[in-house]
Amino acid sequence: PILDSENRVAAFLAGRPRDEGWNGLVKEAAEEIEKARGEILFTAKQLDHGRGKFAALSSGFSHGGGRKQPGNVRQASAAVLAVVTTLLAMQCFQRISGFANSAFQACAPNIFQYYLETVNRLLEWNSTFCRPFPKSVWATCTVNFGPATVTRPHRDSANLSYGWCVITALGRFDPDRGGHLILWDLGLIIRFPPGSTILIPSALITHSNTPIQKGETRYSLVQYSAAGLFHWVYNNFMTDKNFDSQASEAELSQREEDRKKRWSNGVEMFSKWHDLS
Repeated sequence: PILDSENRVAAFLAGRPRDEGWNGLVKEAAEEIEKARGEILFTAKQLDHGRGKFAALSSGFSHGGGRKQPGNVRQASAAVLAVVTTLLAMQCFQRISGFANSAFQACAPNIFQYYLETVNRLLEWNSTFCRPFPKSVWATCTVNFGPATVTRPHRDSANLSYGWCVITALGRFDPDRGGHLILWDLGLIIRFPPGSTILIPSALITHSNTPIQKGETRYSLVQYSAAGLFHWVYNNFMTDKNFDSQASEAELSQREEDRKKRWSNGVEMFSKWHDLS
């Protein structure tokens, strides 16, 4: 774990499971991403975006970015939807997601529980929502198709401010010479081999990764949930405007108190290492 000055877990280097078949599994995942990449006609926005110049495509459900209410991430065509759905349904990706969820529960059990309760309530509210992985607490994932996924320094401001995202590195590259994860605010450069998983509060910490060598490939699978989903549930499945128009004076007063305590309550959800070890 990476701990802050008060022994809170601020990031978690989950690594990989002790599984003799893991190398074969992540090799298969990289090969399947490479194959799917050749079957998708990416839009200009999917090839050059805020995180860098590489192909990226999201799946799942989300809220924000002009949406009036939560909804499934739309694909450019039925053909693209079929390719992405088939890709993520493969056993190798199901297992990568399963390991990531287990790591999340281990390093941040309070926040994990909040994610689990939120995603379950959203699925009860709208059964047409499609998670990328049926047993995951994250509502959305992005597959970075590369072929050289090198991100610019950024924060994921649309994610929950005290929430966590998980990154799994894939591909064929020398982790001693490139692909390192940089956590700028913490002054850390972290070796990040293919098949390894790292969890960070991505809305809080500016992060990027170093270039890989010519001829190498680097892909990644990123799982996360938009802040708007949590706010929608908090509003009892409606917009701020609709909530305010229906709320009593007591409810509005409570809403203001919640707003004042939101950050401190979020920080309190971070686990301290001595409570976990």
